[in-house]
Amino acid sequence: MLPMKQALEGTLKREPGVTSRRATYASLLRSCLGIPVAGLVFVLYLRTLAPDALYYERPDLLDAVMFQTQAYILGITHPTGYPTYLLLAHLFTYLPFGDPAYQVNLASAVFGAAAVFVLYLVGLRLSGRVVAAAVGALAFGVGGTFWSQAVLAEVYTLNAVFVSLVLLVLFVWRDTREDRYLLLGAFLMGLSLTHHATSGLLLPAAALFVLRTDRSKLAEGRLMLKGAGLFLLGLVPYLYLPIRGAMEPQIREADPTSVLGFFRFVTGSEFLGSLGSGAVSDRISSFPGYFLDEFSVMLFFVAAVGAVVMSRRDRAGALLLGLLFAGWTVHALVYNIFDYFLYFIPPYLVLALFITVGVGEILSRAERPVRNYPLLLRVAAPVLLSIALLYLAVSGVRDDYPFVDRSGDLEGRRIIETVAEKAAPNAAILHHRSPLWYMVLVEERRTDLTLVSPWYAVKAPLRLWSSPDNPRELEHRPEGENGDYTGVPDALELAEYGPVYFVQRSVNPEDFEEAGFTIVPVEEGVLYELVLPDGTPYTIPEERQ
Repeated sequence: MLPMKQALEGTLKREPGVTSRRATYASLLRSCLGIPVAGLVFVLYLRTLAPDALYYERPDLLDAVMFQTQAYILGITHPTGYPTYLLLAHLFTYLPFGDPAYQVNLASAVFGAAAVFVLYLVGLRLSGRVVAAAVGALAFGVGGTFWSQAVLAEVYTLNAVFVSLVLLVLFVWRDTREDRYLLLGAFLMGLSLTHHATSGLLLPAAALFVLRTDRSKLAEGRLMLKGAGLFLLGLVPYLYLPIRGAMEPQIREADPTSVLGFFRFVTGSEFLGSLGSGAVSDRISSFPGYFLDEFSVMLFFVAAVGAVVMSRRDRAGALLLGLLFAGWTVHALVYNIFDYFLYFIPPYLVLALFITVGVGEILSRAERPVRNYPLLLRVAAPVLLSIALLYLAVSGVRDDYPFVDRSGDLEGRRIIETVAEKAAPNAAILHHRSPLWYMVLVEERRTDLTLVSPWYAVKAPLRLWSSPDNPRELEHRPEGENGDYTGVPDALELAEYGPVYFVQRSVNPEDFEEAGFTIVPVEEGVLYELVLPDGTPYTIPEERQ
């Protein structure tokens, strides 16, 4: 009898541990269900991924082709530098398949799927429901703007990864109160800042979140010192900029080697100029349209429900998300860049979390009236509602697909092949952020060409590239009213060396016609030769042969 009693007591003593293990396994299983959610969007990204080198087109393709080249050669890109992105994207260029352009595009798809998975984990922690977390993550992942950045070489999907990770760590700390998560958050906030300057808002928002949750933590000196140290450790990738800049890489869009130059570079000071009240008002008026293109009206209703629920039950979380949403939205509206609408992606991410909380609340309220009904109805009602909400999250995929699909976009390759085959030997080509950088520096083709960007008349590092075997010298015109960005003075100087061309989208042809040049199409819509009044074209178009 005694052994049986001891065995029973042992079983009872082990029962809490067994329950704890089961809860752990259940939690792990629910977390792992985010993998198929991320896998679904990753398949979409792969099917619509740009297959080759891209090109310059305003405002949708300002930087992609430059990132494809710079990630491969480890150059210095435009402000704010993006050193973490360049280093991580460079790792993808070692993959055993695809060319570098495809590999760097693929990096964005991988980062995008990772962001969706982490966002799912954040939503799971906020709502406690798999379906709610899936709806929010899917709504964000298949949103037209975010999706469009996951299929080409850009920085926004990696930024979403960092934002989601910081939010996840903060909410885990709130639930566990373990200091290690605060310290991890400090490191991630520093690291995220080296990728995108908008992540700077995470630091004050996190401080307010901690203050609201447990203000005693901010008074722990040792903890704060450790956090500051880890934050600074996260900033280490910034060292890439002055070190690599001093090595004078083949593409250097700025000079971050001096203290002042570095500070201006990483803060994006050249984009901080005033937009003017008219431009800001135009952006504000278009603001609702951008958000309604990203999420349906019903999802906005669900997000509103989530925001109200959080403001009543989770004020610290509501304060964190609300501050981030407001700060990033205002920054997007006043930041002086062409593609400002891409800066709405972090606010979209915050809205997705409000959608998650709203879905969780809707499901909870829908389950209450049927609690005393037969089992079939108790199961069927939430299942059917869950299916409807999941469909709502992905309902815009069919409409967005043709607009984000770049799987057949070979315009960049067309430009490269046209120039490689039809430009005269030792010619000069006026271009701006074109795939010719990729052709010369990555594929190492037509290294005899001189590439000149008139738009960088005062930015010597990127103004001119010429082969060491074929050096050219051009005047560096001063900034201001004496600066001429048409390309006409460049063409006049370059014509002394040999044939001169321009790539479409790089200059205004009317400026050259007014200066007396004859524009001879080499390939319509791609490459044109500039011929002086007393000159003859190197290439005679086929229709004139």
